[in-house]
Amino acid sequence: MKIYTKTGDVGETSLLGGGRVSKHDVRVEAYGDVDEVNSALGAALAAAPAEFEAALLESIQRDLFAIGGQLASPDPAKVAKALAKAQIDERRIAALEAAIDRATAELPPLAAFVLPGGTPKAALLHLARTICRRAERSVVALHERTPIAPVLLVYLNRLSDLFFTLARLANHRAGVPDRTW
Repeated sequence: MKIYTKTGDVGETSLLGGGRVSKHDVRVEAYGDVDEVNSALGAALAAAPAEFEAALLESIQRDLFAIGGQLASPDPAKVAKALAKAQIDERRIAALEAAIDRATAELPPLAAFVLPGGTPKAALLHLARTICRRAERSVVALHERTPIAPVLLVYLNRLSDLFFTLARLANHRAGVPDRTW
């Protein structure tokens, strides 16, 4: 199977479940931004130390794939079987919140705005956080046009908080203090 189809050469793309839209469509922007979060998270996972929260971060990558699948389908009923494993629910949000709470318990209290950076792992988690915020804005824009599951908005909001907390934790465990503004 060839990776290129040539069907997008004129600026359109296919949606999951059928239909074609401009590559600049708000839906494509939303799932594209979620895909970019996933790629940034992959870069963070690749940075040393590799074992740092690896299982948590890999589970988030799977969640982001699921979210992208949901966003790519304007008619989820048509692709219900394909999206069966793409469910994001309150349990996943609770897992993010529990991870934030565990990390926060290990950190010194936050007293000022933190400048992104520090270790390569922390810097990449900060990058993932800012891309996640953009993805959240894109998904909100889609939601304003076509309602999507509200749980996806909550998930992305909580996820950026987790990335911030994990960036601080990566620095803390490496002995690198927060650089504040």
